Amino acid sequence: MNEQPVFFVTDIETDGPDPGIHSMISLAAVACDAQGARLGHLALNLQPVEGHVADPGTMAWWASEPAAWRATLEGRLPPAEAMRRYADWVRSFAGQPVFAGYPMIFDGAWVDWYLRRYLDLRMLQAPRSEARLFVGGGLDLGSFAMGRSGLGYAACTDKRFPEDWFGGHPHSHVALDDAEGYAHLLGRLLATR
Repeated sequence: MNEQPVFFVTDIETDGPDPGIHSMISLAAVACDAQGARLGHLALNLQPVEGHVADPGTMAWWASEPAAWRATLEGRLPPAEAMRRYADWVRSFAGQPVFAGYPMIFDGAWVDWYLRRYLDLRMLQAPRSEARLFVGGGLDLGSFAMGRSGLGYAACTDKRFPEDWFGGHPHSHVALDDAEGYAHLLGRLLATR
């Protein structure tokens, strides 16, 4: 068994703040090896969950980001199919799968909720859970940046990193653009000793 980690830098977009009430509308991930080199990427748009209602405040914000909103509408898949594709893609890599997000608490909560609902699978290890997609507790890139860079908490939670840390990838709220930028950040942090 390959013990090397494969990091799945995942970014999501939603139509509201709360999983189980609102819907995840985009999910993208970049797979990176233990040195931060890119191994591949996946980008999916999801149909809203039946019975969930979009948050008016979030939708007002999306109205200010029309290009990103249009990107979320392309090729939408039923949530169960999208999550199956994501899980199959993660499992296609040799190595120990590690979820990475920024912030982990937001993206991770959504991915976990969708995996549980549609695949009866946990994102991370939890008490009495056998079936999980990733090992360990995941990697919060803001916390990792704080530890590696010496920057203070506010700089690492308010996304005030130097622009070049994102490798020129725009933070456009198109999930794949954002995941690519965070994957570049991961590579930079892994190279920092």
